[in-house]
Amino acid sequence: MIEVKRISLVKPTIHTPYHIDFNWWGNRDREWRVYMRSLLCPEHQEAFSNVDIDEQVDWVDPDTAEVLRVDGLQNILITHCAKQETFINRQTTLVDSVFRIFLANGNSPLTPEELGGQLGRDANNIMRTLSGTRVYKGLRPCPEI
Repeated sequence: MIEVKRISLVKPTIHTPYHIDFNWWGNRDREWRVYMRSLLCPEHQEAFSNVDIDEQVDWVDPDTAEVLRVDGLQNILITHCAKQETFINRQTTLVDSVFRIFLANGNSPLTPEELGGQLGRDANNIMRTLSGTRVYKGLRPCPEI
């Protein structure tokens, strides 16, 4: 079966919401778990150095109280490591900073304008970086609803 790529005719703006498309990683056979592991804080890198954290864990949605099965590695990053003061710093690249913001906010969609406000960076530069022909770390516009 041939996979057909759909091309969006809508040009993203600074008001277009983006998110991390984790399917992008899997569809491109990227070693996303290796990259995600590298983002663990020193405490969790040491604690999980010899442990396989590829399993699913129960997570309770704080808004709905719904219990969901989530990826354990993503859960550790989102609930602990991304909350650390040093998770994003001045030396962090633009793409890595945007990726880390999405981890810190539970991958809730944000626009380049909102990202720029949080990072102290130009929203137009963020938009140009995220909307080019190359997809960086699965950072993509949210699907239209």
